[in-house]
Amino acid sequence: MILLISLLLSPWYLGLNGAAAESRGLERIDKCDTRCSQGLQCRTRPDYLFPPPCQNPAEGLSTSSVFHNVSLSTVMRCEGRQKCSLHLRIKTLLQLTESIHGVSICTISAGMMGNCQNLSFKRASRERMSGLQVEVGNDCTGVSPSQQVKVTVKTVPSLCGIIWTGTYEAPECNSEDLQRHVPECITGRLSYDVNPQKKELSVSVSDMLEDYNYNLRLCRKDFICIGTGANKLIKREEPIKSAVLPYSQPLPCLCIEGWSAVMDAPRVQVCPFKDRLEELWFGITFDPLEGTLSWEPACPITAVVVLCQRGEDGVCVDLPHASQNVSRGKITFTSLDPHPKLCMKFTAGFQSWTRCPFADTRFQAWELVVTRRQSHEDVKMLSQITATFSVELCVKSEGSTACQATGTHTVHVEKNKAVDLNLTGELCNTCLQVKRVDVRFAATVIHCLEQCNPSSYVISSQASWDSVWVVIPVGVCLASIIIVALLLHVLLTVYQRRKQKRNGGCTSEKQTNPAFDCVVPALQAKPVLHGGVLVPDSPQCGNTEKANLISD
Repeated sequence: MILLISLLLSPWYLGLNGAAAESRGLERIDKCDTRCSQGLQCRTRPDYLFPPPCQNPAEGLSTSSVFHNVSLSTVMRCEGRQKCSLHLRIKTLLQLTESIHGVSICTISAGMMGNCQNLSFKRASRERMSGLQVEVGNDCTGVSPSQQVKVTVKTVPSLCGIIWTGTYEAPECNSEDLQRHVPECITGRLSYDVNPQKKELSVSVSDMLEDYNYNLRLCRKDFICIGTGANKLIKREEPIKSAVLPYSQPLPCLCIEGWSAVMDAPRVQVCPFKDRLEELWFGITFDPLEGTLSWEPACPITAVVVLCQRGEDGVCVDLPHASQNVSRGKITFTSLDPHPKLCMKFTAGFQSWTRCPFADTRFQAWELVVTRRQSHEDVKMLSQITATFSVELCVKSEGSTACQATGTHTVHVEKNKAVDLNLTGELCNTCLQVKRVDVRFAATVIHCLEQCNPSSYVISSQASWDSVWVVIPVGVCLASIIIVALLLHVLLTVYQRRKQKRNGGCTSEKQTNPAFDCVVPALQAKPVLHGGVLVPDSPQCGNTEKANLISD
């Protein structure tokens, strides 16, 4: 029973040992050294400037028979809390023979000169241990974090064809052990508080590289982090290592970057708004002259952008053939009708956001103007630009929201000239669907008439509208001519009456004004008969014609 329990607990115990070793970090050494098996005396010698040619090995010798279990690892040597360096440890089991006097270990990396260590065995000890497997190791090769190293292990003297090669990559700076103790990995730790009202970030720094100043800045993260303002310098003698960084917009790629004020210092970045993707869907621009809608992401983002039409229920339905993929560059939709219902939908991952740049109707190019009267509705189309529209009449069936088209007409509207859609007769459950057809992307406007609108569907053409503009001026001109003629007639009548009074005015009463030359006797009432001719008494005027009445 005890044996069974020990077997069950052994994997758990080994796992705890591994976790504990991992938490302790890299193995520490006090100094670099060369190590050989007990009883085998070895020492390090400099490599040959001009290595001698290889020798033919004895029969039966090969790389696999000479070198066994070659291992590569990293150890750390420290001279202070933040003054540690990395070293490459190379260990191998060697099948010692009379022809092998030592081992040569060489390392080389890209852009670096090769480094070789020759481990030679003293004659007495190698002769005594010949034919045995011995362990040889060396940890005096310094490496940098993330450095890739090519390792070559050969015999001394060099035996032709007997060589072991391998590659090794030193650990990165992402482990806490290296970030605390290796200067190349010490970046400092950043903590922050956000003040959204003032748009400020209060940043505190800890575990920074001792005896050096520290830099802070805001940057936009892409292939590199591009600075957005001036750097803040924290002096090493300052007791409180903090600074305030103002920002303009909480973008997901806006990061706080910090680094020690030394050459090629590693940098740490913390992005406070990395989950604020909704901040990217702004900056939509529209060119009314070109009719183009553009958007460029402020941060690198993999997303799909599509034009859609927002309905009354708030759902935005995608327009056909109106989607584009975006990562960094600008996207543009050309030949577009700027209508309040036309929106842009952004989809990143499993989330979607909708922005409607024309919702404030500032760029709305056309509209339906509806005037309700007692018996019907007057519907007019008014456009700020010259455009062509498709006007469709559709009828809704009872119990259904679908609208069955009954007829489509094309209407051309001139700039700032209204077109009347004359609706007369009896129409029930009827809607008008209007859409621009002279652009590539446009929204469809639906206007539904009242439940039973006594109307019939007649779309006045532009020609009939132009004829109205011809008839109205002609009518105005004719009315003006008539008024002028009547005015002239009145003036002429008044003139004639005044002239008659001046030249031939006679009264039946005696005038006392000496200005009058004509006096008619008031007492003379009977005419005088001369030979069958009735001659009335004439007024006593020198230049007045006589009126004669000739009887039969």
